Amino acid sequence: MTNQQLVRCGWCEGDGEYEHYHDTLWGRPVDDSQELFAKLCLDGQQAGLSWLTILRKWDAYHELFHNFDPDALLAMPNAEREALYSNPAIIRSKAKIDAIFTNARAYLKLRDRGQNFSEFLWKFVDFEPTINAYQALSEVPTETEASRQMAKALKKEGFKFVGPTICYAFMEAVGMVNDHLVDCHCYQPCKTAMETFRLSTNWK
Repeated sequence: MTNQQLVRCGWCEGDGEYEHYHDTLWGRPVDDSQELFAKLCLDGQQAGLSWLTILRKWDAYHELFHNFDPDALLAMPNAEREALYSNPAIIRSKAKIDAIFTNARAYLKLRDRGQNFSEFLWKFVDFEPTINAYQALSEVPTETEASRQMAKALKKEGFKFVGPTICYAFMEAVGMVNDHLVDCHCYQPCKTAMETFRLSTNWK
């Protein structure tokens, strides 16, 4: 089957970079805390924009923000941080850039309390991916009770740009829910990955 014949979720069709992200990353379960932190921050950068805009700046974000290592972020010299505000390789929004550093501080406060960030997030789906079976994009929600609860908890801990819609997009992307449409060629592989993840992950 050629790429042209593959059935995909309609939101990614027409752009090779978008399709590659959809085919290889979106909906695959992630339990690495730093990877989850990076994705949550990037979803916050998307606010008001298309995900494709962020995707095209993906490498620059990871390079300029030290691969979203919270310790490295907070150790950045002021001059390096100030330079971000005028760097065209990323979204030049002071509020969004500052939010990444605010989120890094919140992340480290959780860690200092002995709270694993991955477990903090996955508890909102009871540590188990939700496997949906939507047949049309119109059926897919933009937020759920779980994403509302996640947003509320993150805001309470001091995180920024983490509203219910952003949190649900994040949950879809990191495999907390399978929102590939049932006729998408990624639906079954993601379902299998989620079932394997559920059986193999050992939460504390």
